[in-house]
Amino acid sequence: MIVQTLSPSKLRKLLRPLCSSFYSSPKPVANCIPEFQITQPIYSQKSTEKIFPPFFFRGFSAQSSSVSLLSRDGNYNEATSEIIVICPGCGVRMQDSDPRQPGYFINPSTKPLNYKTPIDRNPILDEAEISSSLKKGFLNEPVEAEDEESVELNLNLKSPEKPVVCARCHSLRHYGKVKDQSVENLLPDFDFDHTVGRRLVSASGTRAVVLMVVDGSDFDGSFPRTVAKLVSKTIDENSRAWKEGKSGNVPRIVLVVTKIDLLPSSVSPTGLEHWVRTRARYGGATKLTSVHLVSAVKNWGVKNLVNDVVALAGTRGHVWAVGAQNAGKSTLINAIGKCVGGKVTHLTEAPVPGTTLGILRVEGVLPKNAKLFDTPGLLHPHQISTRLTREEQKLVHMSKELKPRTYRIKVGHSVHIGGLMRLDVDELSVDSVYITVWASPLIPLHMGKTENASTMFEEHFGNQLQPPIGRDRVAKLGEWVKKEFNVSGNAWDSSSVDVAASGLGWFAIGLKGEARLGVWTYDGIDVVVRNSLLPFRSCDFEVAGFSVSKIVSCADRTKNKKNSDEKKRKMREPIAEPVALSSTVVTVDAEHPPSTELPGGGNNVREI
Repeated sequence: MIVQTLSPSKLRKLLRPLCSSFYSSPKPVANCIPEFQITQPIYSQKSTEKIFPPFFFRGFSAQSSSVSLLSRDGNYNEATSEIIVICPGCGVRMQDSDPRQPGYFINPSTKPLNYKTPIDRNPILDEAEISSSLKKGFLNEPVEAEDEESVELNLNLKSPEKPVVCARCHSLRHYGKVKDQSVENLLPDFDFDHTVGRRLVSASGTRAVVLMVVDGSDFDGSFPRTVAKLVSKTIDENSRAWKEGKSGNVPRIVLVVTKIDLLPSSVSPTGLEHWVRTRARYGGATKLTSVHLVSAVKNWGVKNLVNDVVALAGTRGHVWAVGAQNAGKSTLINAIGKCVGGKVTHLTEAPVPGTTLGILRVEGVLPKNAKLFDTPGLLHPHQISTRLTREEQKLVHMSKELKPRTYRIKVGHSVHIGGLMRLDVDELSVDSVYITVWASPLIPLHMGKTENASTMFEEHFGNQLQPPIGRDRVAKLGEWVKKEFNVSGNAWDSSSVDVAASGLGWFAIGLKGEARLGVWTYDGIDVVVRNSLLPFRSCDFEVAGFSVSKIVSCADRTKNKKNSDEKKRKMREPIAEPVALSSTVVTVDAEHPPSTELPGGGNNVREI
């Protein structure tokens, strides 16, 4: 033990941890030294404000009784430049009084900054020895004791900042599903024309850059046609006004095709961009400033996109990220934040349509006074994924690189994609046609004769052919209707035409001739014919019948078990004994069989 004389200032630093770790004394240590009164607690309210943003304490409390009005207008008010209390993950206005309403969150308990610091339960010195040392002006200090710098470091421990999100975002982030499905029906609708559209078409104000995000694996289904036509019309009108010397704010359209990592690596970027521009013009985007092919997951093309957006937005521009539900906007913005190295609050990401609920102003991405806004996904009723349950959406969702599944079939045959789509080959000018299916590998396929298609619908939809999951779900998806298309091709070694269903996938048709096809799906689902996106096919052809799938195997086991149980039940049933018609016993004479008539017209029959 080494005795060391300490000054009053050093004593004060050493005694603060003793106040929290010394437990054997019946009275506080501070009372032992009246000349060194500790007027401030170790853990002040100031430390709490560092963990959670100030607006959580200003706007909410555990005792709040009124629920804020629901809104999807966002977390930023341009008129007052104030931040509205919203969920940083999805944009819905938050409240902590009613867990059955949208935006509910639990205000986390405030914890001291060094609450994780281990407490030494072994007394350093005896209480009498400490009191005696204090009276003499020095303190017996063990050699192993921490020095002043380490003590000061322990006092300044800070826990990492964690944003507080609503219960819905918490469930999506950690469990990948919505905890309370009934709350989804209470979410307010997002009026794009009122909240965003009027700002884009304004002839005055700051420069607008529209970041139009489209899913590369479902281009036509996720392409925002209404937004494209609105912005293109505004560009034409404001361009004419600007040429005439009037005020004309001309928006810029940056088309971002996400999830290109799902497409095969053999796709040509130049050919893909040409195909994208052609389909964009068909969808109404006639005035594209630039096109970017990116993968937010693998960080492909994100840096070039950031440089382009920063140059277009300037120092005061507004960038609006728009797109269909589950097109990948939030994932893209999170990737942009990582690329620029800014302090960005991570938006909620989930393979669930409608994850973002309100407009979110994203900080730390654009320089100076430029602003980036994430908007809620636009609802496209023509996508088949909008009619599916969460479990069914998981089967349709594409998460890995797509693999082709190719059939070679003749007239009078059909191919099913689960219980959602069917292609009939009604007429051909050649002997056969190559049909390649591009869809989620979790969805089972079936190829067979068209004449048996009605039996497939009645017996296998909802069982072997999923989604839908369950026979009762088939009727809920809508009426099963047919559309006819006439297509033609000029090559056998590649696909020429695609027949795509929004939100599901597509058939790639390869032939050298003409064909009349019948496409069956549910009423209201958009089906388009386009030039082939992926012209190549698989080298190994699929065979007739069901494809190899876990869904089919599970359904077959269930069906076989049901048939086996039915068979065992019938075997256990008692066999009914035959009913006796009479008590007559017939004896047969060996010399005169029963069929032989005896003399006198009688038979050799004797009754007992």
